[in-house]
Order: sequence, then C-alpha cells, then structure tokens
Amino acid sequence: MDQDLQIDDPLFKEKGFGRRIGFGRHCALIVVDMIRGFTDPAQPLGADLKQAVLATNRLVAACRRIGAPIHFFTVGYRADLSDAGVWQRKMGGMASLLEGSDNVRLDPRLDTVDGDSIMSKKYASCFAGTDLAARLVSQGVDTVIVTGCTTSGCVRATVVDAVQSGFRPIVAPEAVGDRSGAAHRQSLLDMDAKYGDVVPLDEVIAHLSRIAQPVEA
Repeated sequence: MDQDLQIDDPLFKEKGFGRRIGFGRHCALIVVDMIRGFTDPAQPLGADLKQAVLATNRLVAACRRIGAPIHFFTVGYRADLSDAGVWQRKMGGMASLLEGSDNVRLDPRLDTVDGDSIMSKKYASCFAGTDLAARLVSQGVDTVIVTGCTTSGCVRATVVDAVQSGFRPIVAPEAVGDRSGAAHRQSLLDMDAKYGDVVPLDEVIAHLSRIAQPVEA
C-alpha cells in the first residue's frame, strides 16, 4: 500500500488500531454513487473521478468472472427535496440530484449490463433505508468490496455501516474518489485504522481470481 495511506503513528499501532479483518468466503461489490452528478466535474457536487471509474470497472470484471454479486447505487430526490430530510439544509448542491435527471444516472463509463442490481438511496450509507443488508445475507455474502464516491462521505458511511452490520469491508483506494485529496487520504487512513481493510486494487483482484462463487439471484 502507498506509504501515505499507512498508519504511521506508533501510538495507534501500540493501541491495536489497524488490525486486519481479512476477506471472508463470499464477496460482493458495492459501487457507491458513481453517478454523473458526482463524476462530472462541471456539476455542483462533481469531481474528476475517471481513474476511480476505471479501477471500479476492473473490479466489476473480476466479480463477473466469479459470479460475485454486484450492487450499483444511485441517489436522487424529489424536486422539492422533501425526501432529503434535514440533510438538504447542509448541502445546496443536493438540488442538482433530482430524480429522473441525467445527474442521478450511473456514469456511462461504468461497465453495467442489463439486469444489474441498481438501488436508490437517500442518505450517505448504502445501508440507510435500503434492503442491502437483507440482499447480502440472502446471497451468502460476508465480505463487501466498497468502491465509488465520495471517500469521505458515502463510501466511509457505507463502510462503517457494513462493519456494524457484520460484514467485512474491503476498500481499494484506487477505486474510490473525492473532491478533496486531503479528505480522500484521511478517510482511507481512518477506515483502515478502525472500520475495514484498505487493500491495493491489484491485491483485491488477485484474491478474487483465487476464489469461485455461484451466481446468486
């Protein structure tokens, strides 16, 4: 892993932070909010996340080869933002994420196919107000590989909820992105210290290539 993304505080290591959760037996891929509103830098909430999209596509391909479940997530709101709760008071840019608009569609660079699981959410975590946990349990999943955006927001929230729900979160740093480089790096350090394993993309793909799983409905 990049030295900048490793826990370098001796006190953290002494206190036992950053121990490995490791991969379980059955993985699923969660692609968080890779929608045009976030991956188009011209949009209010957008940033240039081309490299994260390309890295995610490598994971999508690896998961398809072994039949591992893939869940794509988008986020969208009514025109009056009445379904955004108090969160809409915090970020004016949420008004750019209206249901039915191009901004809430998955980035066209993503390698999606007909029949893919595409779920919609309203809040940061992919587990909040959705049936994701139930789907994962029914698919026999114990490990979730989390990609998407943003690292400091919806990715981090999803990772925290994943470990709280009994799943093993794995994050490939190349496959997540943020508007802020500093927030991206700090969030990866935070997740790796306390909530999941930050594992280089090539290592995640190498692990997937070593296992085989049946396709689950």
